[in-house]
Amino acid sequence: MPPMPSETNIYRSVTLEAPKKASVKESALPEPGDDEVRVKLEGSGVCASSIPVWEGRDWFDYPLSTGNPGHEGWGVIDAVGKNVKSLRERQRVTGLMYNTHATHDIAHPDMLVKLPDFLDNKPFPGEPIGCALNIFTRSNITKGDTVAVVGCGFLGLLLIQLAKTQGAKVIAVSKRKYSLHAAGLYEADHLVEMDDHYRVIENIKELTDGKFCERVIECTGKEWPLNLSIQLTGISGKLIIAGFHQDGMRNIDLQTLNWRGIDMISAHERNPKRYIKGIKNAIIAVQTGALNPFPLFTHTFSLEETEKAYQNLVQRPDGFIKALIIN
Repeated sequence: MPPMPSETNIYRSVTLEAPKKASVKESALPEPGDDEVRVKLEGSGVCASSIPVWEGRDWFDYPLSTGNPGHEGWGVIDAVGKNVKSLRERQRVTGLMYNTHATHDIAHPDMLVKLPDFLDNKPFPGEPIGCALNIFTRSNITKGDTVAVVGCGFLGLLLIQLAKTQGAKVIAVSKRKYSLHAAGLYEADHLVEMDDHYRVIENIKELTDGKFCERVIECTGKEWPLNLSIQLTGISGKLIIAGFHQDGMRNIDLQTLNWRGIDMISAHERNPKRYIKGIKNAIIAVQTGALNPFPLFTHTFSLEETEKAYQNLVQRPDGFIKALIIN
C-alpha cells in the first residue's frame, strides 16, 4: 500500500498558555519514532478531569505541553515507524494518547485499538468510554441489585445504561435537572435531585425500604457527594469511586464505612493493559447495543474554540453532556 499522502508538513495544536487561556499554534509535523505511529486526529473529547488544570491550581506549571490536556482522541494512522508491524497507515484507531487537542499525535501501537467498520463516520473517544466499562466491571453489578449513580454527567449516564442492561434497579442522583432528565431517558428507575444531604438520604432510604443500595457509584470527584455516597450504601454493599478526585485530601465518613462493612473500590485503572481492555470491551458493548454513547455528544467545537469548549464544560448549560473538539 502506498504511503498515506500528507497535505502539509505542518500541524496545528492547542497550547494552554495560562489558566483559561488557550491558543492554536502551527508547528512542524512530528515524525513517529521507529516503534511509534502518528495519528491524524479526527477529534478529541473534553474531560471533566481537566477542569483543575484549565482553571489553574498552584501546582500546575504553564504553558502546558502542546496538545495537552487532551487525552480522548481518535483518528486515522498516517505514518508508521519502521519497526511497527501490528498497525498500518489508513487504519482508524482510538486509545491512549495524551496531546490530542491537536490535528496529530504520536502513540505507541500497543496503546491503540483499531476501530471496526460499524463505527465508521462516528466519533469515538475510546478513553472515557473504556473508563466506563472498567468501572462497570469493578462494580460487579448483578441482576436485582439496587444501584445509585451519584453524578449523572457523561460517565454517570454511561454507567446507568450498563447497569440497566445487567438487570439492576437504578437510582440517578444529580444536582442538574437536565442530567436527571437524561438519566430518565436512559430508563433510570428513580430520579433524585442532589440538593440537600439529609433529604437525599431519606429519599433513598424510602425507595429502598431502609436497606439503601447494594452498589453506589460516585461519579463527581467531590468530597460532599463522596460522603453522601457512603450514606447511600447498604450493609456489606460496595461503594465504587468513579469520580476523579483532585484538589487535595478528603475528609470521609469512615465510621459509616466501618459500621456497615462497606467495600470502597477505587475504579480508575492505571494499568495501560486494563485501559486498553476496557476500550475493547466498550466497542463490544456499543456493537451489541448495551451502550449508546452517541446522543451524549451534545456539543462540538473547533480547535480555535477550545476556550469555549472548556467554558461549556465548567458552566454546563442546559442540554450539555459532553463536548468534542472536532478537526
